Amino acid sequence: MSLPPCFASPDQSSAARPLRLVARADYAGWLAAQPGPVRAWLEAAGFAAAPGAPLLVPGDDGAPWALATIADPADPLAFAHLPQLLPGGTWRIAGDSPLRPEHGVLLLGWGLGAYRFDRYVKPLRAPARLLLESADAESSEAWALLKASVLVRDLVNTPTEHMGPDELQAVVAGIAQKHGGRIEVIAGDELLKRNFPAIHAVGRCSHRAPRLLELNWGDDAHPRLAIVGKGVCFDTGGLDLKPADGMRNMKKDMGGAAHAIALAKLVMALKLPVRLQLLVPAVENAVGPNAFRPGEVLATRKGLSVEVDNTDAEGRLVLCDALAYAAEAKPQLLLDFATLTGAARIALGPDLPALYANDDAVARDFLAGGERARDPLWRMPLWRPYVSYLKSGIADIANGSATRMAGSITAAVFLDRFVPEHQVWAHLDVYAWNDGERPGKPAGGEAQGLRAAWAMLRARFPS
Repeated sequence: MSLPPCFASPDQSSAARPLRLVARADYAGWLAAQPGPVRAWLEAAGFAAAPGAPLLVPGDDGAPWALATIADPADPLAFAHLPQLLPGGTWRIAGDSPLRPEHGVLLLGWGLGAYRFDRYVKPLRAPARLLLESADAESSEAWALLKASVLVRDLVNTPTEHMGPDELQAVVAGIAQKHGGRIEVIAGDELLKRNFPAIHAVGRCSHRAPRLLELNWGDDAHPRLAIVGKGVCFDTGGLDLKPADGMRNMKKDMGGAAHAIALAKLVMALKLPVRLQLLVPAVENAVGPNAFRPGEVLATRKGLSVEVDNTDAEGRLVLCDALAYAAEAKPQLLLDFATLTGAARIALGPDLPALYANDDAVARDFLAGGERARDPLWRMPLWRPYVSYLKSGIADIANGSATRMAGSITAAVFLDRFVPEHQVWAHLDVYAWNDGERPGKPAGGEAQGLRAAWAMLRARFPS
């Protein structure tokens, strides 16, 4: 899982063509100061200074340079169109460019815009390359954020045939080995012996054994941080089978795990001073003679009984065991990521992850991190009275409801029942997907809330 070939090292500067960037608000003043031939060329080309449409301009020596206007220089995605729209080859920010963006923002935006998932088919053209300003760019925070975002996209885009529980385990093991972490795997019937019955129930039907992946890293003297990610590697809906259109993209139902793994990798790579625990319940919600059934009552690690209202509400079942386990170590902060509900998309659309938190300070920090990173979130109410929608006549709680109202909220309230009252916790219900093609947001897997989460953690656990 490598980065796209969209960057050139500083020693390749002689082959780079100049790119001049202008903030859209400053364009009129910049244009007025240009030589007559440049103004004439821009007028003849009908250049309207619209962000997203770079233009080649002939230089004095006949060699072209490129001009692009930028709406928000602090937003990485404001630069994401450039690698696909500029002619191939290497480009450098010209020394006399009116706008010289913060290099990390430019690097991140360029890399996100250049990304294409090429495991099975090669792109029609290579992206334009950006000349890196320094040889140590690969050790920067922006580079780590780009690699983490690419990791999420690659994991989500990979079909389940090549990204099942075994392969997800291999990814976590590789990251642990690289960064000095320790991994433990509890798989198959061992889940029952170790008291993870809900994880086992959801995944027991698949030919690929369900498992809980646990990675630990860091100094025991540092504050504890627990990150949990829903790892349903494919979701048929179980016996409450999804229709074809609802099942089509369910390889992405491990998108929460992809986010959790990428965030844990960031924590380790950038050496955040925390004692990290990463938990990924990795299962496949399949159909077969041993599938869990509607109406069954499942045990859980916390001791609460759950009546299965709908086998397609399986994500909250694997998460409830993992959250209860994470809380046993009393972390200073517990986060989870999950592609949990279609209701969150109905409420907020595909671009805004739904944020739930039982602590106002964490919610404020998360939202502020999203604003700083240009990675937006929207806080939803953790409205506990809606737990009445999950009432069961034969168990402590049901995993679904007879009403379609407040579906995202009731899912979060279900998880809330498995988090101790005084445990600080935030839950992100993500889509992890782009339905269409936009600059910096190619169709397919997407990291959402990842940069926001990192900005929040960096502020809460300063070095």
